[in-house]
Amino acid sequence: MAEVAEISRAVDMKRNIPLHFMLLPGVVLVFIYSYWPMAGLVLAFQKFNIARFASGGYFASPFIGIDNFKYVFGMPEFPRVLWNTVFIASMKIVAGTVAPILFAILLNEVGKAWLKRAVQTVTYLPYFLSWVILGGIISDILSSDGMINQMLASLHFQPVFFLGDNRVFPYMLVITDLWKSTGFNTIIYLAALTSINPALYEAAVIDGANRWKQTLHVTLPGMMPIIVLLGTLSLGDILNAGFEQIFVLYNPVVFQSGDIIDTFNYRIGLLGAKYDIGTAIGLFKSCVSLVMVSVSYALASKFANYRIF
Repeated sequence: MAEVAEISRAVDMKRNIPLHFMLLPGVVLVFIYSYWPMAGLVLAFQKFNIARFASGGYFASPFIGIDNFKYVFGMPEFPRVLWNTVFIASMKIVAGTVAPILFAILLNEVGKAWLKRAVQTVTYLPYFLSWVILGGIISDILSSDGMINQMLASLHFQPVFFLGDNRVFPYMLVITDLWKSTGFNTIIYLAALTSINPALYEAAVIDGANRWKQTLHVTLPGMMPIIVLLGTLSLGDILNAGFEQIFVLYNPVVFQSGDIIDTFNYRIGLLGAKYDIGTAIGLFKSCVSLVMVSVSYALASKFANYRIF
C-alpha cells in the first residue's frame, strides 16, 4: 500500500512539473522587484555617499547605526506629518467601511434592474480612472472659480477654498477618496447580501418587521462577518493615507494639514537627494505597517475566523 502511495505521489509530481515551471516567471519577477531591492534598506543605517555607492555598491558607505532615525524623529515637521498620516488614514478607513455598507444596502433595495445596473455603472467608473485624471477634474470643480463656488456665490455664500484651506483640505481628501472607491468597494458587500437566506426576511415580515427593522435585524447581522473581517484587515493601512491622491491635490499652502509620511519622504528622499534619510523614513513606516498588519490578522482570526495559513 505504501509503495502504491509513493508511486502515486511520484506520478503527481511529474504531472505537475509544467505547472511549477509556469510559476517560475512570477517568482523571478517578485524576487527582482520585491526582494532584491530590500538590500537597499541598509542605506537607513549609513551616511550615504553616492560616489562610494557608484564604486562599491550598497555597503561602501560608512555605517552610523540609528543616527538617521534619530535625525528623522528629531525633525520638527515629523510629529505633524505623522499625525496627518494617522488622522487622514483613520478617517478614510472609517468612511471607506461605512459608506460602501450603506450604499450596498440602499442599492439592494432598488427594485428596477435597469436602474440598479445604471447606478452601479456610474458609481464604479471613477475607480478605473487614475488620480491624475481625477485630480484635474476635482481641481476644476473645487477651485476658487469652480462649479461649487459658483453655486455658492449664486446663493450669496462666501467662497470656500477647498484645496487651499488647512481646516477643510483633509476632509476633502476623504470625500474625494469616497467618490473614487465607494462604488467598487460596494461589490463585496453586495455579494454578502446575496448570501443571506431569503427565509429570514419572510419570517421577519410575518413577525411584522418593516424595511428598517429587516435591515437592522436581518441584513446587518448577515453582513457582520464580512464587515468585521474587512474592518480589522484595514488596520494595516493606518499609515497609508494615499500618496497619489494627496500628491496630485495638495500644495505648499496645505502642507500643515495635508503633508503625510509618503509625500514628506518624497520631498526629503528624492527631491532633496537625502536617500539615507528617505530610506529610514520608509523603513519606519514599513515596521509600523508590519505590526499593524500582524495585529489586524490576529483580530480577523479571533473575531471573523479568518486565517491565511
